[in-house]
Amino acid sequence: MERTIPNIPKEKFNFVQKNDLIHDKQLATKPRGYMADAFARFCKNKGAIVGAIIIIILVLAAIIAPMCTPYTVKYMDANYKSCFPRNELFVSLPFWDGCEPREDNKATFMKYYAMGLETGKNAVKNQEYSLENDMYSYRLDSVHSVGAEYVSLTFEKYEALQEYQNRTGIQVLYPVVAKSDRPQVIDGRKNDADYYFKTTTKGNKINIVYDENGDIIPVYDYYLATQTPNDGYNSLRIEGEDGFINENGQKCYYSYALPNSTGYEVRVNYYEYYVYQHTEVLKDGITTPSFLFGTTSEGQDVFTCLFSGARFSFVFGLVVAVVNFLIGAFYGSTAGYYGGKTDLIMERITDVLSAVPTMIVITLLKRHIDAGPATDMLVLFIAFFATGWIGMASTTRMQFYRYKNQEYVLAARTLGAKDRRLIFKHIFPNALGTIVTSCALVIPSMIYTETNLTYLNIIDLTAMNMTTVGTLIANGQENLTTAAFIALFPAIFLALLMLSFNLFGNGLRDAFNPSLRGAE
Repeated sequence: MERTIPNIPKEKFNFVQKNDLIHDKQLATKPRGYMADAFARFCKNKGAIVGAIIIIILVLAAIIAPMCTPYTVKYMDANYKSCFPRNELFVSLPFWDGCEPREDNKATFMKYYAMGLETGKNAVKNQEYSLENDMYSYRLDSVHSVGAEYVSLTFEKYEALQEYQNRTGIQVLYPVVAKSDRPQVIDGRKNDADYYFKTTTKGNKINIVYDENGDIIPVYDYYLATQTPNDGYNSLRIEGEDGFINENGQKCYYSYALPNSTGYEVRVNYYEYYVYQHTEVLKDGITTPSFLFGTTSEGQDVFTCLFSGARFSFVFGLVVAVVNFLIGAFYGSTAGYYGGKTDLIMERITDVLSAVPTMIVITLLKRHIDAGPATDMLVLFIAFFATGWIGMASTTRMQFYRYKNQEYVLAARTLGAKDRRLIFKHIFPNALGTIVTSCALVIPSMIYTETNLTYLNIIDLTAMNMTTVGTLIANGQENLTTAAFIALFPAIFLALLMLSFNLFGNGLRDAFNPSLRGAE
């Protein structure tokens, strides 16, 4: 077959560059370093970005949240135990309003309902009566359900409380009930101040006595208008009281205090008394008993305890990770670089240390360190400093074995580079990606271990007026059926933290070591 040569016009042939020699042109793009390249790869991982954002939010919450609440870890109020979470934005809704759903008989329901009749602080809402089973369904306000309390006051404190009432117009003191008219034992409580009305008691069961109209009958203690009052009261009286006529036709007034050996026994609405104590006496910044995440079984604010415990967990994890990184990197680089007998001896040392369980180390330390408020914290740090660096040392050692015989290291050694320069200038920077990834994953591991130890009460920081996430979960476990929120919020925090660090760690691994992308 004959080849045909195409006929191309001469004018179509032009020189690319007629006068000068052809040279390499300067790159139009800027060079990108190792860290910038790793960051660019990290930003392409959406899961890692989400994990990093959640971690940042949790860290900021641990730092800022305890400063935004008037409560402290030391705060504790026995009357407000296991209060349900309350958000002021949801008080008109049947959700996050600080109320507990209840279903009770009439006697129990009327006890809480009568609180609102006396003070105007309604303890029940959304009540419904079921004729079929003769039960009341309602939502019980955890704060106002405390109702009234009997309190002993000195003469000075009694006068100060009356002055507060006169100045603010807020009723705190309410008429007392004579001791003979008080139910003596109700559900384990003696002299229950909530029963200001007529009742009968049979065994440990209380029955309310109603008048002919079906209303409760108040049984306040009183004195005759012709008598000199012994309660020393000159302040606000309950609404509608301007003296009343008893069954004998005599004008009487309610008593607001009963004298005792130290001053007076008074009956207070505990909600208003709480406000008075914190705003006028303690002046600690607490205005009302409102708990965003509820309270523990000991009356501590869960919100404050959770983020104060989270702050300790983050500080603990970070400090331990940094110390273990420094020790492990130095130890592992020495063993990996020199190898031979040096590596053999150092590896046997780590084998012995890693064979000792952390629990044994903690037990021995607690037994031989002098008891004191800071003992458990000291034991916790020493135990993790003693063995926590072994994993980091092993990772660093493997990376040094991987890179120390590379061509660029041999070239640097041939040119006279000393061991220190080879380690810190040629090998360590190349191994940094894997080491940094391991270090980042050490932090959640330390936090999780610390949470387990405090959950099992092996480490107890309550003596130092501190708490941890593990302690909160352990305390909430006892109330899972009645107040599950005590353990719910710490558990959600821990789950979010572990999941976020897992995503974040995977993103770091893929960014610094693209060859390991997708590896587990």
